[in-house]
Amino acid sequence: MAFDRRRGAFLGSLFVLAALALRADAASTVTGLTVALHAHHAPAIVLHHRDRFATSSNWSGYAVTGATGSVTDVQGSWIVPAVTCSGGPNQYASMWVGIDGFNSNTVEQTGTDSDCQNGAPTYYAWFEFYPHPAFLINNFPVRPNDMMSADVTYDPSRQRFTVTLVNHSTGQTFSTSTKVGNARRSSAEWIVEAPSGSGGILPLANFGTASLGQDYTGVGPTSYATVSGKTGAIGAFSSNVAITMLGNGGATKASPSLLTSDGTSFTDTWDSAGP
Repeated sequence: MAFDRRRGAFLGSLFVLAALALRADAASTVTGLTVALHAHHAPAIVLHHRDRFATSSNWSGYAVTGATGSVTDVQGSWIVPAVTCSGGPNQYASMWVGIDGFNSNTVEQTGTDSDCQNGAPTYYAWFEFYPHPAFLINNFPVRPNDMMSADVTYDPSRQRFTVTLVNHSTGQTFSTSTKVGNARRSSAEWIVEAPSGSGGILPLANFGTASLGQDYTGVGPTSYATVSGKTGAIGAFSSNVAITMLGNGGATKASPSLLTSDGTSFTDTWDSAGP
């Protein structure tokens, strides 16, 4: 696992804070420790957005947008894709569900990674309340073809976000919650991401084709959001946006398919590592 060694002494304090937060707030939390990850999962770098289509430097998938304060829940599921590693620099591919980040500066999210680290396929689960660090979920094994689901909710009475991740192939569940200052709650997302490091966007690992949503996973209802009190599938919202990831010079790095007929599901296909 590649961790951020440059943070040095800060990692100890981050570890303590994370452990305290989990002990105080987690329900049905997998026993284990959390450590800060090398990469983080930043808001979308949107290159172009018109109507129901957008391009981004770091995101591919779908978002549903709403007014500030309108999004209270998002649910999703996916099959962990196997990565193809062919040497060269480390490469990363993150699959996640979250609130915020398409048109705001925070992201409340949880997901899995399918990476190539030191030339070897590497799989793990994580959560992040960006701009706070991303944290690895230890003792939560992730393998290719595992069926995952995630739920991110906002409780107005407590003013807290809760992220929940379930591995349906192993039966394990992780959940934790916290407050996030300045969260707009103006979008819900189902995303494949090239995460970022200290030098910018990291190379995108060759994940092949990822399958997201209940039509592929059999886990339902997923790929649903609650916006302004309305709960529906991605396709039920006229504000849904298909996002294609582009590299420098406009080459496609990853792109989503059309939604399935019930509006819940899509595939996302790798095209290039970038930059």
